[in-house]
Amino acid sequence: MQFGVFSVSDITTDPTTGRAPTEAERIKAVLRIAEKVEEVGLDVFALGEHHNPPFFSSSPTTTLAHVAARTERLQLSTATTLITTNDPVKIAEDYAMLQHLADGRVDLMMGRGNTGPVYPWFGQDIRDGIPLAIENYALLRRLWREDVVDWEGKFRTPLQGFTSTPRPLDGVPPFVWHGSIRSPEIAEQAAYYGDGFFHNHIFWPKQHTQRMVDFYRRRFEHYGHGQADQAIVGLGGQVFMRKNSQDAVREFRPYFDNAPVYGHGPSLEDFSRETPLTVGSPQQVIERTLGFRDYVGDYQRQLFLIDHAGLPLKTVLEQLDILGEEVVPVLRKEFAALKPAHVPDAPTHASLVAAQGGAHDATVHAPADPMESNEVTGQVVNA
Repeated sequence: MQFGVFSVSDITTDPTTGRAPTEAERIKAVLRIAEKVEEVGLDVFALGEHHNPPFFSSSPTTTLAHVAARTERLQLSTATTLITTNDPVKIAEDYAMLQHLADGRVDLMMGRGNTGPVYPWFGQDIRDGIPLAIENYALLRRLWREDVVDWEGKFRTPLQGFTSTPRPLDGVPPFVWHGSIRSPEIAEQAAYYGDGFFHNHIFWPKQHTQRMVDFYRRRFEHYGHGQADQAIVGLGGQVFMRKNSQDAVREFRPYFDNAPVYGHGPSLEDFSRETPLTVGSPQQVIERTLGFRDYVGDYQRQLFLIDHAGLPLKTVLEQLDILGEEVVPVLRKEFAALKPAHVPDAPTHASLVAAQGGAHDATVHAPADPMESNEVTGQVVNA
């Protein structure tokens, strides 16, 4: 099972000091967090995509490529990549390039995001959100799996004889998780292709998460990809820890109370009771996280949100130390002991390459572009 953290890249005022970090400070902090994730022995760092304040991560591939250069084994992912407002051609190109730069240590999570205005910013209509997600992803899969693509759809111009470059490393596209909080259509899409399903698992009670994951598992089996309990599932979660639970609650309360996402609403105690948010001791986090298996079954990836709501970098790094030293080692042991042998591990580049029978060079070697004379200027230009 893979363990890691994800960041939504928010720039939030620290309620205890009244100071908000600059974009430059927050970007550098995320790089340090990613390095620390590897240092403490976790597996995955995932970064979100946003195109508006108070977030900075408009180009996760740029940031993750830099992280790849500063790490050796860390799996890099997204949380999420906007399949609805990004051109599938650009996604295919950007993430294949990142895959090469990171020596295969890349997968990505497709999603629709949580900011409605992003649709008109990129020339789309939010009412087309689900159809966009379905059509764009169908094209993306072809771009990664077919050397030459002819395609026509509803939401972008047709493609004729198009080859996306670079081709996926070793002939294997990055593994894809489909992220959703509440849309069964996205769980259906993940099941149809045999991809992973990632439930954010932050704002909703466990009964909602259970329904979404159960639906995905049943549809995964329906489409013939394996038994329902072999479907690839990931969960999010939020934690804040101190040695003593009272200290954790006291320290985290002002951050919770003033957080842009859930502040000024239900109390910390109510939110912790009704959702997976866990604020307390390391043992409480262990027990709560192990309990996720009771209602979603054996799953492959657990990511924690720990750098949000204005928490200072020093505090976030302390949380990572606790995760790496006290929490995740126990979770690894306990989850491994419970998992049946027929339930697969999280896919990696190495496992996907092995499944296709080994690596092969997917480079498309084509002749140089034909040249012709521009009839207006007389200059020689690419045809």
